[in-house]
Formats: sequence, C-alpha cells, structure tokens
Amino acid sequence: MILLTKSIVFLNGERRFFMLDNLNKQLTKLMPILTPLSLIIGVLIADIGSQLTFLVSWLFAFMTFAGSLTLNFNSLKIFIKYPYVILLTIAVLHIVMPLWAYLLSTLVFDDHLLTIGFILSVAVPTGVTSFIWVSISHGNKALCLSIILIDTLLSPIIMPIVVHLAIGESINIDTSSLTLDLLWMIVLPSVLAMILNQYTHGKIEEKLGKKLAPFSKIALFLIVMINSSIIAPYVKNMSWELARIIVIVFIVAISGYILWFLIGHFVWKDPTLVSTLVFTGGMRNIAVGIVIASSYFPPRVALPIVFGMLFQQVIASQFSRIVEKYREKMKLSES
Repeated sequence: MILLTKSIVFLNGERRFFMLDNLNKQLTKLMPILTPLSLIIGVLIADIGSQLTFLVSWLFAFMTFAGSLTLNFNSLKIFIKYPYVILLTIAVLHIVMPLWAYLLSTLVFDDHLLTIGFILSVAVPTGVTSFIWVSISHGNKALCLSIILIDTLLSPIIMPIVVHLAIGESINIDTSSLTLDLLWMIVLPSVLAMILNQYTHGKIEEKLGKKLAPFSKIALFLIVMINSSIIAPYVKNMSWELARIIVIVFIVAISGYILWFLIGHFVWKDPTLVSTLVFTGGMRNIAVGIVIASSYFPPRVALPIVFGMLFQQVIASQFSRIVEKYREKMKLSES
C-alpha cells in the first residue's frame, strides 16, 4: 500500500513536471507574440496597471532568481581562459552601445528624455535569456554563463555611472538608491541562486529551475503589462514621432547583433564564439531598464525601453538562423 502511494505521488510529480516543462516551451515559442500582447493589454487597462507598480521589483527579483539557478561560481573560472573576450563584451555593452544609442537618438530627436531612454535600453546588463539562444545555436555555454554572471554582478556599479553620465545635470536622481535597487533586484537573487546551485552541485536547476521557468516568463509578461500603463497616454495617441521612436528602437536593437556578428567573424572566425557573442552582446535584460525608468524617471523615458521588448525575441530568432548558416558556410570552407 505504501509502495502504491509512493508510486502515485511520483507519477503525479512527473506529470506536473511534464506539464510545466511543456508550458515553458510553449511560452518560449510564443514570446514574440505574448510580449507585444502584454504591452497592448497594459495600455488598455492602464488604470489597473498603475495600481500594481509596487509588484514590479518583486516580480523582477523572482525572475532574476529563477534565471540564475543555472549559474554557479565556477563560471568565473572561464575568465582566465577568455579574459579579453569577456572584457571586450562588457566594454561594448556599456560603452560602445550607449554611445551609439546617444548619437542616433540625438540625431533624430531633440528630446533629452528620449535620449536617456535609448541609452538605458542598451546600458542594462546582458539578458539571462541569451543562454537559451546560445544553447540553441551551439555556442559556448560556459563562456555565455560567465559573461552573464560578471555583467550581472557589475551592474550596480556600471549602471549608476552610465545613468549619471546620460542625465547630466538636467534631472536629479538618487544614484545610491538606484544602486541599492539594483543590488536587491539583480545581485542578491543571483548570488542566492548561485549559492544553491553550487551547494547542490547543479541539481537545484533540475529540481526547481525548470519548474520556475514558466512562472518566470509569466512574471516578465506581467512586468511589461504593468509598466505599459506608464506609457499608455503616448501609445493611445499614435503619432509620427511614436513611429519614429519604434523605428530607431529597432535599428539600435538589431545593430548590437550585427556589430557582434562582424566582430566575431573578423576577429576570431569561430562559429561557436560568434554565436555566443551575438546573443550575449545583442540581448539585454530589458525588464530591469523598464523598472529603473518607471521608478526614477518621467514616463517618456520608458518609451524606447518598453518598445525594445517587442523586437528582442524576434531578432534573436532570426539571428539564430543566420548563425546556423554561418556555421555551415565555415564548415564548407574548411573542408
């Protein structure tokens, strides 16, 4: 009887795991649709969303924890093997791309708030979801995890500096409060997840990480939905300026992928390294940008960041095909 009970419990657990895993796969496939849909719903229910902003930092901390369960402190050892690659990645992520966003936005718009938004959209840490695309594209997963880990841990130092340089003297912002928020939303959940991964020798990712994965994506959709209420007045009154913002957001977003593809090809000519750099350099943890924009700046700053979420997964899926073709071409040239 006890054995039968244990078998039933085991089967129920397996069934729940299968259902959650299947849900996660479906949500991953539908992200290019569900993300803009979340934005639209958020705009339509702006009055409700504006009352739920207190949940955003908690949702983001949960997302960071769930996404970081694949990481452990051993990832730092990769720095010894690829120091120049990692340093170059971080330099381009937080110096070159913000400068490019600044130049492009000031060239097209005479609006300091929009410029801050464009800079924030690319100054945020690399996206944890880049690991999924690096895995799909047969990239260097250890290097990808190392870049994510180092960039995440450095974010409370780098982001306040970039924000301070971007805003100049035009807007007063409490950078110490921003640093504490970044520590709470990014570093603490990441470190806790990494300690659990290290302590369980990676078993926590199988036991808990995969179960939390679909809820992490639901949390992302909720963040987009809630924060879309901030930009609702601008979106409801569609204009040529809004259309131009969306176009420039797309150009800035895709340029990161193109830049890293070119750097990877001309510097290393290694398909595995190219696919790793394309996604760790092209993708961003845009949700943290939305949280910072909505917490510390006027609503207009959030426009480029929120719209950036519309393109991220779509561009990533297209570049996974480009990287695969590049890999096949390099194989043919070597044979």
